[in-house]
Amino acid sequence: MAGAGRLMRMAREQQDGNGGTELGRFLRARRAQVTPERVGISTGPGWRRIPGLRREELAALAGVSVDYYTRLERGREHRPSAAVVGALAAALRLGPAEHGHLLDLATRAATMPPAPRTARHGSAPSADLALMLENLRPYPARVLSRTMDLLAGNRGGLRTLPGIEDWPAGQRNLARYVFLHPDARKLFADWDDVMSGCVARLRALSGLEPHAPDLAALVAELTAQSADFARLWERYEVRPFALPSKTLHHPEVGTITLRVQAMQIEGGAGSRLVTYFADPGTPDHEALVLLDR
Repeated sequence: MAGAGRLMRMAREQQDGNGGTELGRFLRARRAQVTPERVGISTGPGWRRIPGLRREELAALAGVSVDYYTRLERGREHRPSAAVVGALAAALRLGPAEHGHLLDLATRAATMPPAPRTARHGSAPSADLALMLENLRPYPARVLSRTMDLLAGNRGGLRTLPGIEDWPAGQRNLARYVFLHPDARKLFADWDDVMSGCVARLRALSGLEPHAPDLAALVAELTAQSADFARLWERYEVRPFALPSKTLHHPEVGTITLRVQAMQIEGGAGSRLVTYFADPGTPDHEALVLLDR
């Protein structure tokens, strides 16, 4: 219990940052990543104290007062209009997914935070879902919670993550596997994309559920144990995690490239069904048949 309490305290510190709201923390982090040269600001000779934009520079680009923008960052202003959010997104050079995330943060900053959700580690799938997983064989399939807990999987769904079956069911989590399992870096050919995609998904969720205890504990654990996670977490990048294919260097069947499909499960509290597949008759499909045995 003492260890759990320590993790929760670390989680709150990580989520709260330097104070303010999640909206303010997102704006600070993204401002630090936009160089003056990228937005056409001439800095002249000399050393700048900060790597990104100053508050007054971003405020000028967005057409708002420095005082108003400062209050947004510090959590003293909670109701920016859609026009202001759009201007800030343009000034920060945000993509569509990040712009949408900023709108969500602005909306939630104006309301009370939602009630925290409890963890769903190891939740058993319904009988219908279990039947679906079985009938997808030999294609690997997994059910992931909104925080990427591995709730269920068929044989291939587990064996395409070598070593995860050695972990207790309550510890099986895709982000935990990516950052903490010793074999993960060798498994994923697109290692950097997988890492940043996991962090981006969790960062987007933290903007929607900043007080969720299961998410906070996971973030605290990964921040404390993985320098890669801590570095990426502080970048506040938000984007869809939707790789059309995935290449694995699997210790049993060699290198395989699989296409990916994912879908939300109706009534699944944010959980998703993720399936990997290859065309019958190809070496990749034959490898999946071997793993399924």
